[in-house]
Amino acid sequence: MSINYVTEAEVAEYVTEPVVRIENVTKDFTTGGSSFRALDDVSVEIHRGEMVAIMGPSGSGKSTLMTIIGLLDSPTSGNYWLDGQDVSGLSRFEQARVRNAKIGFVFQSFNLLPRLSALKNVELPMVYGRVDAREREQRAREALVAVGLGDKLSNRPNELSGGQKQRVAVARALVGMPSMILADEPTGALDTRTGAEIMSLFRTLNREQGLTIVIVTHDPEIGRHMDRVIGLRDGRVSPNILQEYYNVQPLQVPVLG
Repeated sequence: MSINYVTEAEVAEYVTEPVVRIENVTKDFTTGGSSFRALDDVSVEIHRGEMVAIMGPSGSGKSTLMTIIGLLDSPTSGNYWLDGQDVSGLSRFEQARVRNAKIGFVFQSFNLLPRLSALKNVELPMVYGRVDAREREQRAREALVAVGLGDKLSNRPNELSGGQKQRVAVARALVGMPSMILADEPTGALDTRTGAEIMSLFRTLNREQGLTIVIVTHDPEIGRHMDRVIGLRDGRVSPNILQEYYNVQPLQVPVLG
């Protein structure tokens, strides 16, 4: 039996390879016989362990960029590498397979099934992934404990507060052990205090587990606390979106190795 050793160069390449690398991406939509360009020659990178916000005014293209990063749609042109894999031209079936393995989603509206307990809601992605029932339950329990809901395993969504529902959604995103968490306005349906608690949870997961977290948001207060902000205006990257559009200063200066 031969043993293939990993070289130091290969290790370094894995560590420095961005989780998300998008080059010269455009996205066009056609409605009523006319074409609209939602993304125009966009190039971005998101590195392992970063906590990044995607921000911009309405119509800037941030939701379109999110759907492309999340493999919910394909670019009209350009290239996208996710975790080192070229995913630019995948079929819908192949997109779904990679998406389920690599990306954990958190949505503003929680998207929990009302008749299922918190535990069963968290187990759902693993049911689709055909994970063994015993392992599903163990991983779901561990994820709920990690988000502070170890005492709410049997509660249904109507027995949980808004913040607790979003914690269940975060736990559900974690159980697949994804390369990245992609959160779309995760505090949009929450009051200020509860929203701050959810953002604190994201930061804890980012620091303690090294999770790469990408948050799409309108909220400049969230943007100020990110490692980095990817700004969009009129479908193009806007490097200083916090200062130029929101008139606020970031609290942290990103340092990338």
